[in-house]
Amino acid sequence: MHSNVTPPRSYRLPDLHPMCTFRARFNVHHDEAAASSKAQFLSCNPLKGKQLDYFKEGGCELLCAWTYPYAGLQQLRTVCDFMNILFTIDAITDEQSGPDALATGMCFLNTLKDETFDDGSILCQMTKDFRRRFFPYAGPATTHRFLKHSEDYVLGFVQEAELRGQRIVLDLASYEPLRRENSGARYAFGPFGYLLGMDLPDEIFEHPAYMEMYDAAVDMICWSNDVYSYDVEQAMGPHAGNNILTVLQREEGLDLQAASDRVGVHFQELVDRFSDAKARLPSFGKELDEVTANHIMAMEAWVAGNLEWSFGTRRYFGKNNAKVRETLVVELSLPRTQEI
Repeated sequence: MHSNVTPPRSYRLPDLHPMCTFRARFNVHHDEAAASSKAQFLSCNPLKGKQLDYFKEGGCELLCAWTYPYAGLQQLRTVCDFMNILFTIDAITDEQSGPDALATGMCFLNTLKDETFDDGSILCQMTKDFRRRFFPYAGPATTHRFLKHSEDYVLGFVQEAELRGQRIVLDLASYEPLRRENSGARYAFGPFGYLLGMDLPDEIFEHPAYMEMYDAAVDMICWSNDVYSYDVEQAMGPHAGNNILTVLQREEGLDLQAASDRVGVHFQELVDRFSDAKARLPSFGKELDEVTANHIMAMEAWVAGNLEWSFGTRRYFGKNNAKVRETLVVELSLPRTQEI
């Protein structure tokens, strides 16, 4: 925003819940899986001080219960561990330069790809444990896509760190594909085959109609996450550059409220795009149609569950999360550093 414009003190969120036609459910195994995963995470002690406090506010296990409602107990425990790793990486790399973020990412990737790799780091040990729980039970298609998306995720948050260091805000055409990776949204779809016990063949995954659904679901998560997390990020200064509201304000000359409203309009467009592509998806035979239907259900569950979690956690709205859900009004926090 220009320096001669008085910054807004609040903005109103778009009401995305009525637009989302997917059903949100909560995993019945949450309490047991969450307690086990959280105990292991705390025993590793990867974060300290304010980073740990913010992590605890996030409700990582709660996110998994909302977004993987169909998972069995052991499967839910495994994805809780996975999400704890991603939240840890996010917290660490938020404060790192591009080269340092790359070093963090390579530790993660090397551990996933090579069971003998061990650099002695806490992140490596956490990833090793997840690797043992995940890969032996994931099918070949799920495994190779998961590893490819692991690389894309790392490259995404490294580029985010580089852009943050240079105080660069991308245009929309460049931001959208990057956000799909550095948000972890696309990566969070990676365990579907493991959780469902159903390996989705590449011929279905790469079908144009399926990919259109897939990208629409990922973008629903990215755009909703950005509109919810904006206050936290704008208070952190350069972090607001990696947010769709900042991108829209810069590229389209919108004020903050208009950018928030634009998110609501686009979310509805994405829901419609998903539904249209779903109707165009052909049959692949009875057995594969069942596999495909379950993977589609998993995408829908993630989108709907993410909306529920965003107001159930204190990660974005602090102690005001219930009030914000009711009013949809976000009071902006004072910046901790100079605005970009």
